[in-house]
Amino acid sequence: MTTGPPPGARVRVFLVDDHRLFRSGVRAELGDSVEIVGEADEVAAAVELIGERLPEVVLLDVHLPDGGGRAVIDAVAPAHPEVRFLALSVSDAAEDVIAVIRAGARGYVTKTISGPELAEAIRRVADGDAVFSPRLAGFVLDAFAADPEAAGGAVPSFDPQLDQLTPREREVLRLIARGYAYKEIARELTISAKTVETHVSAVLRKLQLSSRHQLTRWASERRLL
Repeated sequence: MTTGPPPGARVRVFLVDDHRLFRSGVRAELGDSVEIVGEADEVAAAVELIGERLPEVVLLDVHLPDGGGRAVIDAVAPAHPEVRFLALSVSDAAEDVIAVIRAGARGYVTKTISGPELAEAIRRVADGDAVFSPRLAGFVLDAFAADPEAAGGAVPSFDPQLDQLTPREREVLRLIARGYAYKEIARELTISAKTVETHVSAVLRKLQLSSRHQLTRWASERRLL
């Protein structure tokens, strides 16, 4: 079973969206944080190229002219279960979110997301996490609570607590959990030790924890080390 890319390796990503300008914008926003291995603007081409290039994560628009993102998942997932899908859409409608998650996507983010946040979402999906904004996570929780058989009885294992942290806060959390001192984190992230302290305080407050020890245990339980 794949567990995502090795530490330090860039995630291999395939883009599926029918707007060329938007795909170009995603490429520019992600920069060198991931490796874009291909792109497509319609279902048939996406299915063929994903099968050839086997990305770790497919960044997928929900609405496509010839079947939509769900059709891509339905065609690719049976043959390539190791490929993970992250929906990226202008829509935050509950029915769109639920449909694509039931099809097998590991997460759903809207196109208002920033470049660094998107890169972090992709990395988390590659690592096996599921990624939603708190609002969209609520849709999924409600849907699967009402119908737990909708995805073979498996409720997605996303973590709304982790989702409320910013990408930088998650970086600080992981380094804290690995035993880094504030000065070491500051050097690693090219920020001041005071800024690190501010991030740690924010993480403790958001997770309702009171000590570094609790923070390390929380991260360890979620395999974030």
